[in-house]
Amino acid sequence: GSARAWIFTSATLSVKNKFDHYATQLGLDASKSLILSSPFDYAKQALLYVPRGLPLPSDLRYTDAVVDAALPLLEVSRGRAFFLCTTLRAVTRIALRLQQAIQTQGWDIPLLIQGEGSRNALLERFRTLGNAILIGSQSFWEGVDVRGKALSLVVIDKLPFASPDDPVLAARLDALEKAGQSPFHSYQVPQAAITLKQGAGRLIRSETDQGVLMMADSRMVDKPYGRQLWQSLPPFERTRDQDVARTFLQQC
Repeated sequence: GSARAWIFTSATLSVKNKFDHYATQLGLDASKSLILSSPFDYAKQALLYVPRGLPLPSDLRYTDAVVDAALPLLEVSRGRAFFLCTTLRAVTRIALRLQQAIQTQGWDIPLLIQGEGSRNALLERFRTLGNAILIGSQSFWEGVDVRGKALSLVVIDKLPFASPDDPVLAARLDALEKAGQSPFHSYQVPQAAITLKQGAGRLIRSETDQGVLMMADSRMVDKPYGRQLWQSLPPFERTRDQDVARTFLQQC
């Protein structure tokens, strides 16, 4: 038959600058790959901030602790933020806590919450308002483009590991285990890295954008697999110091 070729392009499919994870899923063992560097100067335009002292995500106080850690940054940014959550339960809890905080502080910051309108309608309001906080889950992690000062802070509540309750995922992990592989390291971690990169990609959308990515989940720093996750992100400057993050935001 005639020769054929397939070309796959994406801003997020690589893990640690390799396409092995994606190629393996497709059964491709002789693929050619090319990674083209971004025109963005990530080291100057963005800062990755992982707060110290937060409990593990399994702790019942975790979601409240995420909001408490984000408030000092929101005080500086005056809104202009996305909260990207891994569950709808977190969306609801974070929205409630932020409503309380905004009222207590007397801030003039509008809240936009997933479910209160279509994705496009919420995004259009976010752009128009210019100082809002948008709280959403999976549908806001990718395919969302907000350029300029309206978005200067992205908060991710926890590492986006897929739920093992999904029967398709459970079958895939079982097959990997039967093949003698580690389902966690060979599938779940690379997949989380791709999803995390998609969420982080909401922050810098042009050569002039600036902002802070706050990753609340300290496992990205404290766990051995965390290195693979942050190395898969764009090369942001990194800090665990709240004052450094606040100072950076003041310039955004």
